Amino acid sequence: MSLQERFDELHRRHAEAELGGGEDRVRRQHKAGKKTARERLELLLDPGSFNELDKFVVHQTQDFGMAEQRIPGDGVVTGAGRIHGRSVFVFAQDFTVFGGSLSEAYARKICKVMDLALKTGVPVIGLNDSGGARIQEGVVSLAGYADIFLRNTLASGVVPQISAVMGPCAGGAVYSPAITDFVLMVKRTSYMFVTGPDVIRAVTHEEVSAEALGGADTHNGTSGVAHFAAESEDECLALIRELLSFVPQNNMDDPPLRPTMDPVDRRDEGLQTAVPDQPNRPYDMKTIIEPVLDDRYFFEVQADFAPNIIVGFGRLGGRPVGIVANQPAHLAGCLDINASVKAARFVRFCDCFNIPLVTFVDVPGFLPGTAQEFGGIIKHGAKLLYAYCEATVPKLTVITRKAYGGAYDVMSSKHIRGDVNFAFPTAEIAVMGPEGAVNILYRREVEAAADAAAFRDAKIREYREKFANPYIAAERGYVDEVIEPKDTRARLVEALALLHTKRDSNPPKKHGNIPL
Repeated sequence: MSLQERFDELHRRHAEAELGGGEDRVRRQHKAGKKTARERLELLLDPGSFNELDKFVVHQTQDFGMAEQRIPGDGVVTGAGRIHGRSVFVFAQDFTVFGGSLSEAYARKICKVMDLALKTGVPVIGLNDSGGARIQEGVVSLAGYADIFLRNTLASGVVPQISAVMGPCAGGAVYSPAITDFVLMVKRTSYMFVTGPDVIRAVTHEEVSAEALGGADTHNGTSGVAHFAAESEDECLALIRELLSFVPQNNMDDPPLRPTMDPVDRRDEGLQTAVPDQPNRPYDMKTIIEPVLDDRYFFEVQADFAPNIIVGFGRLGGRPVGIVANQPAHLAGCLDINASVKAARFVRFCDCFNIPLVTFVDVPGFLPGTAQEFGGIIKHGAKLLYAYCEATVPKLTVITRKAYGGAYDVMSSKHIRGDVNFAFPTAEIAVMGPEGAVNILYRREVEAAADAAAFRDAKIREYREKFANPYIAAERGYVDEVIEPKDTRARLVEALALLHTKRDSNPPKKHGNIPL
């Protein structure tokens, strides 16, 4: 064979691998409203930055006629590239090849890039679009899943891991995305479930569609499994790029700085009236969060799940921060099971990757009711408490209005290693609200009073004036400073700069036993 023939052979093999399952299957993929694995990577990565690995790998199965069906790449495209000029490792499942089903060779390809990511301290992004385990390979394909799960677990907290579900993801395959830090889904074309509609119908006689059971809306709004629901694949891939702009390469790096022209001492007069005069009147906490951040930009995470708490990313003076905030516009900002779990996982992610936490507090307590108690609000609320206690990153807290009872303690209070704690003049820091306190403290007096309503109202006013304010906490040093709302941005930027060299640690241990 001549030299030119050797080059021609190489080019032929490249072309064969890049065609995936063939033109007919590619057309079917497009008709279903989905892009191919390579098209997705082109959109995700910086132009011309993708370096593919294992392009010519094929499966080694002989049974069920598979020996005659060997396609280069074997259903997954793997390699490395760049996003915003920073390295990432990627794998993109190719539904046009054997329905994207996972084989032994396929799993080895994914494990290779995950091992390299762990060794080099680089994020891993997985684009999922697969029919599940390759049945023709039996237990070998199941072993491949377990090999991937192990690496997901070992990489957790070491390098960021992001999963985009861009088609089917069912059975055991769902547990790899579930272990990763963020899960993105595409509306109408992606779904996740452990058991599908047919199995559910056979076992429980329930009728449910794939979309209702495991679609993007279900997992973003009901189960909380996913963090983002995109309208299209293009939007999904753009969200991954945006998400990565806030996070470091690994747990030893600092988050990437982004210079801003927004003055760090900018004061917003609108914040002065953002918290209503009436203590029970709802308001949108985002009207406080957004004006404080660089360029008023807040990148919210898990917006459709547990809306009574807000989590997401922003920047202060160019430095990325994680935002956690009660939302008085939903359930009065109470902490419930879903809110506690949502916020706890976000706090732990930020702590893993050196992202300072800024917490905005307006919380009347934990949500009462038998559903919450029977569902384990004690255990689940403890997850958020544990996460804040364990976190060693800089922790800044702003109490805007209510901070009652145990929920005051949980929301990054000074007592659980909050570094700098501010309060607005509208803050109410107490064991409980004035109405509840008066009902307990003056129950007999109210019953004996000639005008019970007037007596009760007078005692509520007295309690509010004496206790429902930030000054008793400030006198104790539990609040570092009571600030005017318009100064929030300037004070947070100053505090963040002061805490940039913070060093804190936890007692030596293998790991804690978070109340799961």
